[in-house]
Amino acid sequence: MAERTDGSGNGSRDKSPDEAALSARLGSLDQRLSALRDSRKIRTDQPASGNGDGAARASAMARALRLSSELVAGVLVGAVIGWGFDHLLSTSPFGLIVFFLLGFVAGIVNVVRSAGVGPGQNRPLG
Repeated sequence: MAERTDGSGNGSRDKSPDEAALSARLGSLDQRLSALRDSRKIRTDQPASGNGDGAARASAMARALRLSSELVAGVLVGAVIGWGFDHLLSTSPFGLIVFFLLGFVAGIVNVVRSAGVGPGQNRPLG
């Protein structure tokens, strides 16, 4: 730190040209950042068209679509495998029923895993 050169004790000190230039640049940067923050705050304070934030709604919709497709895919794959076993082994409705239920359980497990709420997982939902 630079020491005071005047003995007045009021905290003022002589600045070298480099320090003065740096201080001026810092002040200019502070003013520009304040103006940028104010403009962003004004834009975010304005109500969005429609109900809620569009990006948040789109993200939630994408997440819901992904989770529902996980469940549907599990059920469909189980049903197709069960139908295939029934067709090959002539065990008509038992294979379809068993694998349909197994597909449903697998779909639920996939949804829970994708949502991140399973046991031993510390991920938040959002």
